[in-house]
Amino acid sequence: MKTIKLTIGLCSLAFIFVSCKDGRDNVAKQNVEEYTNYVDSISNLDYAEATTNWDRIESEYQNHQSMATVNINDIEDRENLQEDIDEATIKYEKYKTELQAEREKETKNTFRKNLLGPNYTANADSSYEWINKDNILSVYENFVNTVDANKDSYTREDWDEIKLMYEAIDTRKNTVENEGLTSEDNMKIAGLKLKFTPMYTVNRMGTKSDENAEAKQ
Repeated sequence: MKTIKLTIGLCSLAFIFVSCKDGRDNVAKQNVEEYTNYVDSISNLDYAEATTNWDRIESEYQNHQSMATVNINDIEDRENLQEDIDEATIKYEKYKTELQAEREKETKNTFRKNLLGPNYTANADSSYEWINKDNILSVYENFVNTVDANKDSYTREDWDEIKLMYEAIDTRKNTVENEGLTSEDNMKIAGLKLKFTPMYTVNRMGTKSDENAEAKQ
């Protein structure tokens, strides 16, 4: 009788162990599935929507990833599940990199449009052929006044970009002058150039000095 009871007890323990193991396996598989599904759903978002909600997306992603990887080494089907996790992680990081590149591109386009004015479009090439004798004065005015208003917030990289843009406008002016630029507009542009040059020099040097000082601290 004792042998029978002992056998029954061992069988019960074995059943409980198997049941618990099956339960852990099922939970692990469900967590990995939820993780991969979440990554798939993120990858289908357009960049504008993802950018707007990125803090929430990143937080939810970290939670899903943590749940998917917890106790994964104790699962019988560990290799297949790990492969699913790795594929989803690579997919997410690729999307994140593409999103970051798109955000940087959008930021740069906004930066340029603020400086060059409403006639500038993101597809405009560096020759600035959209600038003509009728709008070049307004371009200079918008450019110089915008720089003046924001000079304290620009980084060294911003100033380098500003210089390149300013030189491109000047190059375009040489062409526009031969297309009938009025002497009155030319005089006003000359005044704006006199304002810009020392403003750029002083603030570009100041920004570099500040950044060097911060780097030493």
